[in-house]
Amino acid sequence: MSKVVLLGYMGSGKSTIAKLLAQETHNQAYDLDAIIEKEQKQTIKEIFANKGEIHFRKLESDTLKSFLNEYTDFILSLGGGTPCYGNNLEIIKQPNIQFFYLNASVNELFKRLNSEKINRPLIANLNDEELKEFIAKHLFERNVFYKQAKYIINVDGKSPKEIVSEIKKHLV
Repeated sequence: MSKVVLLGYMGSGKSTIAKLLAQETHNQAYDLDAIIEKEQKQTIKEIFANKGEIHFRKLESDTLKSFLNEYTDFILSLGGGTPCYGNNLEIIKQPNIQFFYLNASVNELFKRLNSEKINRPLIANLNDEELKEFIAKHLFERNVFYKQAKYIINVDGKSPKEIVSEIKKHLV
């Protein structure tokens, strides 16, 4: 296989799909946020609270660069904002990296995120209306980055197995 990177908004299924894809391709799945948490010995929520988003984004970029340089065969799921900051998107756009945007609609993301708000610092205190508006605003801002992916996979109404099957069709 090669280097496979999954990007998309929070709740689009990146971590779940990475794990399932790794099983089916006999590869290793990694999650950029989990790598950062392990290295920093803090949760993403704690890093945001203690040092702020700018510090986190620098850490995220440094971790991404070092991971991509160190590993050769993997499936890596990124945080929702990763491709939108610094030059992270340019780092991902290497010829030897296949990257996929897991594209979910505002309504699909709302359904997925509403039940797990407590685990997500950026949306934990939003009511239903605010959450929908927050998702819509971020998708609008981030789509310019997300849509530069080599492959765009629509995930609305699809099972994880269907999404993995669609991704596998593009793997070289």
